[in-house]
Amino acid sequence: MENMVTMLDTLFNTYKGKKVFLTGHTGFKGSWMLKMLKLLGADVTGFSLAPLTKDDLYYLISGGEICQSIIGDIRHAQTLKQAIIDSDPDFVFHLAAQPLVRLSYEIPSETFEVNAIGTANLLDGVRALKKRCNVVLITTDKVYYNNEWEYPYRESDRLGGYDPYSASKACAELVISSYVNSFFNPINYQTHQKAVAVGRAGNVIGGGDWSLDRLIPDIARALIQQNEVVIRNPSSVRPWQHVLEPLTGYLLLGAKLQQDPNKYAQPYNFGPYAEDALPVLSMVNLAIKCWGSGSYYLPELLNQPHEAGLLKLDISKAVAQLGWKPRFNAQKAVDYTIEWYKQFAENRDNIDTFTEDQIKFFLKLGEGQI
Repeated sequence: MENMVTMLDTLFNTYKGKKVFLTGHTGFKGSWMLKMLKLLGADVTGFSLAPLTKDDLYYLISGGEICQSIIGDIRHAQTLKQAIIDSDPDFVFHLAAQPLVRLSYEIPSETFEVNAIGTANLLDGVRALKKRCNVVLITTDKVYYNNEWEYPYRESDRLGGYDPYSASKACAELVISSYVNSFFNPINYQTHQKAVAVGRAGNVIGGGDWSLDRLIPDIARALIQQNEVVIRNPSSVRPWQHVLEPLTGYLLLGAKLQQDPNKYAQPYNFGPYAEDALPVLSMVNLAIKCWGSGSYYLPELLNQPHEAGLLKLDISKAVAQLGWKPRFNAQKAVDYTIEWYKQFAENRDNIDTFTEDQIKFFLKLGEGQI
């Protein structure tokens, strides 16, 4: 297994000077990914919808200055295809999505169109490339048919989804499987030269996420505004992880595809160790403790849309095959996240440097958790 120092060398050697096409680069995860790729020396072309507010992380890190930014919709197939062809990438990371469970109940057909058809549009663009390319497609932990059991889900388990978001991502996985079998089959790699892998992760936390109906953004807004934190589902258990954990996994997966395109063209789970899959209420208490003040209350909520109560991932495949493993325990993940929001509240002008420092510290961590 590679240690973190060796892995950092691997990432620099893989991405420095390489052309990367990144969808969703203006979003929460995409902005962190953009910053990481820039620090690794990559030449990034981003394709995404425009950021929503001046507080979006993309603006705070001056995202438009560190990449070739294309504002577009992945549902517009020809525009996306041409952008991929023009950027001529060595690597593609597909993060663009409609990522919110509760919003998917309000815009179900759009959620399916973005997450499933948008993925097909992206892969059509990859098909048009006349060169070797490594592709990492990001779905979610919620692609698994959730039996609400204690066992963590493995990559070979049944896919499915109750809510439109989860189902749309499971559909995206079917799209990916079909394209791999039909156009990017490892048996014919020497002909098409496209290696396609999938990263599954969810319940990602970190600074700069302002999404509605997500736990940490809801906590951060309440603490900054000195309001009580409203908790919808206090007993729901999730595999919480800092955003830098799966992003490092995606980058390492891309590097592995470069080394051996056939061996690693598979799906991989990225999540925390089992003991860090915590109930919502525990996460709230950790956040309030780190902030230094705050309170919460549990409203009586009736007729709420269904959300999974228990969901855990088996990460043994990524650990064994990729040499990836979680760096932070739950406490450290929350501390790292809340410290970002405290910095934002106290010294917004320094947040770009603070974000960069968090990435540098994370990538240089030694063996073992903090």
